[in-house]
Amino acid sequence: MKILHVYPKSDEMVAQHVAQLMDGMQLSAEVQAVSNLADFKIICKNFNPDIVHCHGCWQYSIVNAGNFARRQGIRIVLSPHGQLEPWVLEEKPLQEKFRKTALWQKPFVEKAYALIAFGKMEHHYLAQLKWNPRIEVISNAVITNSTTREKMCSQTFAVYQKILDSNVLEQMDDDTLHVMSAIIKAGILGDKRWTELNMPKAVDWRRMLIYAEHQNIRNYVDYGINILGLSALSLDTEQLPAYFPENYHRPQSIKQLIGEYKGDETDYLVRMIRQIEKQPLLLHLIELTRELYRDTINDDLLLEAFEQKGLTKFAGRLMQVLHEQTLLDEGYMPIDPIDDRGTQKIRDNITNHLKI
Repeated sequence: MKILHVYPKSDEMVAQHVAQLMDGMQLSAEVQAVSNLADFKIICKNFNPDIVHCHGCWQYSIVNAGNFARRQGIRIVLSPHGQLEPWVLEEKPLQEKFRKTALWQKPFVEKAYALIAFGKMEHHYLAQLKWNPRIEVISNAVITNSTTREKMCSQTFAVYQKILDSNVLEQMDDDTLHVMSAIIKAGILGDKRWTELNMPKAVDWRRMLIYAEHQNIRNYVDYGINILGLSALSLDTEQLPAYFPENYHRPQSIKQLIGEYKGDETDYLVRMIRQIEKQPLLLHLIELTRELYRDTINDDLLLEAFEQKGLTKFAGRLMQVLHEQTLLDEGYMPIDPIDDRGTQKIRDNITNHLKI
């Protein structure tokens, strides 16, 4: 893990806090700190941190640094250091307060992956602002004896890890995505002879397994790993904390949403596709793929049903996405795949399911 702190050089208390975090994390992370915007941009590009920790939110140089990092795909954690508490805001001239809050301070806080408050009171004020719901409370060892440097660093490191364990799809490399698709196919079919896999030198098992947990497909992934005889990381993903979008719900099996199969294969597939049309989820794509591999499907009846229900184009787009996500073979597609803007919309919905 690589952490880059950016802080205002003029604030001695903040500088002491940063120094304690750096000293306390030397053995658990690669850590650097910078107090100059020009230097920050250079170090950020060369160091390539996983997280940029911004300290304070009234200096535009800090906001600028955070925005620069986000454009590089780096996640931001913000410690306001009490600078958003009411008594601080009241001291600022009204014109300055309005300009900073309206133009850049509020958006900066909103786009942080998490906020770190130094106590329950600061947490209360940050929650009242309603700018960002992801607020953690960690006492600052520089200003209170109620904690130690070691405990402060341990809790801050846990926040960093929680950030990195959130929306992991965004961070997975192409090799890992390819391996995951092959594993999913093996998990669906229960037979490695249907799956071609050239293992890359490195696979990001941690992120793959966390993603499987958050999409409720861990059973398919674990089974696929076993079928393919792969040696994967042992990880209890149920116990790992993460941040989720406010509208996130753990995916349910499609049978829980549309009911059990009642003997009419065509009707059941149409109901499945209708549900996926409402909200494309990877779990439901996997379940649909399983159904499409059955020998009981009558393609002619299914195509007729698609036409009657106005699902022909969506079904074609879905076949393209299934080919990419679950490696569905063309011979089991009841309709030719379509790759257009509508297909991209399905891809985007799946990609953005866990996006903060």
